[in-house]
Amino acid sequence: RDWVPHRAALGEESLEELNGVVISKAARSAFEITTIAGVEPALVAVNRLLHAKAMTLDEFKAQAAAHRDWPGSLTTNLVVHLADGRLESVGEDRFSFLAHRQGLVRPEPQVKVFDERGNLVARVDFAWPELGVFLEFDGRVKYEQHRREGETLEEFLMREKERQELVCQLTGWTCIRVTWAQLAQPALLATRIRKVIASRNKVA
Repeated sequence: RDWVPHRAALGEESLEELNGVVISKAARSAFEITTIAGVEPALVAVNRLLHAKAMTLDEFKAQAAAHRDWPGSLTTNLVVHLADGRLESVGEDRFSFLAHRQGLVRPEPQVKVFDERGNLVARVDFAWPELGVFLEFDGRVKYEQHRREGETLEEFLMREKERQELVCQLTGWTCIRVTWAQLAQPALLATRIRKVIASRNKVA
């Protein structure tokens, strides 16, 4: 007798047709994911939809606001705060969440680096420009997406190394590279990042 049933209704404004099948719109689906998943997996799903331009952040926020009394919506509020469609991969999504969870200064994603003539020479995954540090996530997707046609893995890695050195020379920043395995040890990774940042402050 103490059970209270809840029923969610999907109005026309939350529906669209895809290949002849009526489905819920991306923003509505994204919101519902946040009510049943943890913050990190929900953030990954939301960021992938934002990056794919399947929805806008305003559309997602509107769904969150319209259903703010739903069970699980506290997770939604945090995802709204952390969501960023500029992130380009699941690895970047997970590192962004790690930085938040571990209390690191929030890094700026997709930072562009220009040479002395104003030419764009690189775009790094994350950077703390004011702290003199940038971070690159090493994942398989990067190797698959950015290898040139006919380029061997060795040639790609050498080109990536030259790119990193150029960024260091142009900016004076220190590079941190992060792997999937390191994401599995968030506290250890955060400690190492803090040490790098602290050493930069001493140099400055």
